[in-house]
Amino acid sequence: MIFNWPNLLTWLRIVMIPLFVGVFYFEQHWISHTTQNLIAMAIFTAAAITDWLDGWLARRLNQTSAFGAFLDPVADKLMVAAALVILVQLGRIDAVVALIIIGREIAISALREWMASIGQGKSVAVSMVGKIKTAAQMIAIPMLLYHDMIGAFDPQYWGTWLIWGAAVLTLISMGYYLKMAWRAAKEGG
Repeated sequence: MIFNWPNLLTWLRIVMIPLFVGVFYFEQHWISHTTQNLIAMAIFTAAAITDWLDGWLARRLNQTSAFGAFLDPVADKLMVAAALVILVQLGRIDAVVALIIIGREIAISALREWMASIGQGKSVAVSMVGKIKTAAQMIAIPMLLYHDMIGAFDPQYWGTWLIWGAAVLTLISMGYYLKMAWRAAKEGG
């Protein structure tokens, strides 16, 4: 089923991407830099919540679908990639971090597609390292988007540590997936 609540939330996440990016293109006399940061952080956080919510609803309402299974990770990867590109443009993260995370997502997506085509799709299922990496990203990115101090708390400092941690976990999880794929491909002939 293409149009159900989980898929509509996923589509909403995709629609949020140009809104999220567009916030940083408003003229400074229309919207302050601090307000841009706050709105971008709120949009990204809302997208992250809808990611969790659409999965929960799909299971709870028994509305899982092949289309939803395809579209959900695409929406996630597009939103994260957009955020990372914006953060590089703003000078809040190093381009190396963005290249590691985005490159891994493209490589693992291709690997999963190839493994599914040879009947080994379950061998590259999401690992615990991948889940921890995603959690670190989803905490770091809003901090880096907000950027401004919150009392004595420095979101830029902690967000930078978390995003570098996510990049390291990205490489570890990619190694894990490649190892699993190599093993499955060897066993499969």
